[in-house]
This record gives sequence, structure tokens and C-alpha cells, in this order.
Amino acid sequence: MAAGAGGLFDKQAREYADARPDYPPELFSFIATHSPQRRLAWDVGTGSGQAALALSEIFERVIATDVSEQQISYAPRRPNITYAVTPRAMSLEELENTVGAKGSVDLVTVAQALHWFDLETFYGHVKHVLRKPGGVFAAWCYREPVVNPSVDRVFEDLYRASGPFWDPARQIVDDEYASLSFPFRGVVQEGSEEGEPTTGPIKLWAKKKMGLEGYMTYLRSWSAYQTAKATEVDLLDEQMVGRFKDAWGGIEEDVKTVSWPVFLRIGLV
Repeated sequence: MAAGAGGLFDKQAREYADARPDYPPELFSFIATHSPQRRLAWDVGTGSGQAALALSEIFERVIATDVSEQQISYAPRRPNITYAVTPRAMSLEELENTVGAKGSVDLVTVAQALHWFDLETFYGHVKHVLRKPGGVFAAWCYREPVVNPSVDRVFEDLYRASGPFWDPARQIVDDEYASLSFPFRGVVQEGSEEGEPTTGPIKLWAKKKMGLEGYMTYLRSWSAYQTAKATEVDLLDEQMVGRFKDAWGGIEEDVKTVSWPVFLRIGLV
């Protein structure tokens, strides 16, 4: 299923679970409006289960899969969520055994992971399990966080320095999923003046209250940070951390609102 993500987030699974943003409720309510049948959702690349948890409040059952057992070990448990560690590539038989029979799934979601996938194979699997007509596929990514001008200026320097250490798949995120192949029918966005169907990207915001320590934990959860560290490059060396401390101001425990722009692609089969 995934083309290149396996293992990239294992080393920092705890940091990933602790510091990644909580997706906004309006993201899931918007998706749900286009999925009137809410029996079964499949969350692919679930990581530490942020999306699966939100979906469990809306759908009767959620199947949440990931190639990383380490990531799933930090996911929240709920009676109606079933977690499964899957191989990087699944046959249709394995897919049906793990997720459900052909045409049995109402919604498939992918949060901050679609850029890792072999899209041709994955889209075939999505269309195989989704209910027809009207099954929903939704995928979203988020870009760099915004705090305030002082912190953001330091962040921009860090992000430029991290450039060589990102996997090339990251470019699709930098493009806000706009250039992503997306062979699904569009949906009408509520409040749209044109009333024309769209597959997005639709922009929302994810927010999280963080002190400096939590913010630094988020930065250390980057795959680029771990890749750089493996080559003995410390992107968050003493000097860079000092700059963040100065920009944060006051005491390190001061809590600030960290905001990530989220870009949603959504469509129907």
C-alpha cells in the first residue's frame, strides 16, 4: 500500500502521538455530510489513531490500519475501533480479510499519508471496498504550523535547513495535494456560491495549545529530523533551540496556539 513510509516514523512514534495536531471537528462533520450511511469506515495509514478516534464518534465501526506496529501501539482504544498492522502491499484477498468485502465500506480516509502510497494500486483497493454508488474517499494533509511572527521566522529558517532531508514524496504536501491524482467524483461544498461539485483542495485549520516543549517535540517528530540525525546532522542544535526560546518569549511553559493549514481532497465513487 505504502511506497516509502515504512519505518520512517517508528523511532519517534511517541513524539508523533504526543505532538501532532488534533484535526478540527468541522473536517469530520463535513466528510460525514457526504456519507449518509455510517456503518463502516476504513482509516488507512492511521499512525497513532488521531483520525480513527474522531471517526469512531460518527461511524458504527472503524477499521484502522498502518504498516507500523510501533505507531499503532500509541493509538487510543475504543470498542468500535479495530486496529490492524498490514503489509506494505496487500492482495485483494488480504484486503477483504482485514477491512471488508467488496462494496462494504462507507468511507475511506487517509490523514497525512496519501503521498506515501502507490496510488494506482491503492485507488484500486479503495474502489474495490467502497459502497457503490456513493462511497466516500477523503484524504488530507497539513503544512507548516503558524504561531506568531517571531516564532515563525525561526521556523522558516529551520524548514529551509531541513529541505535536503525530506523524502521527495513530501513535495506533494508542499503542493497542498493540489497536483495529486484524484480519480473520484466531486462533492458540493456547503456555502459554495457556485454550487459546483469539487474534489478540493478545501482548506481548514487544525489548532493545538502548546508550550515550547510540546512545540519542540512536534519538530523532533518530523521524518526529516530523524533522517538528518542519522547522518549526524542536528537540525535542532543548541543555537537553533536557543533562537526558538528567545522567539517564544516569557517562560517556556507559556502556552500558545499553534495552527496548521489542512488541505482536504474528497470525492465519491
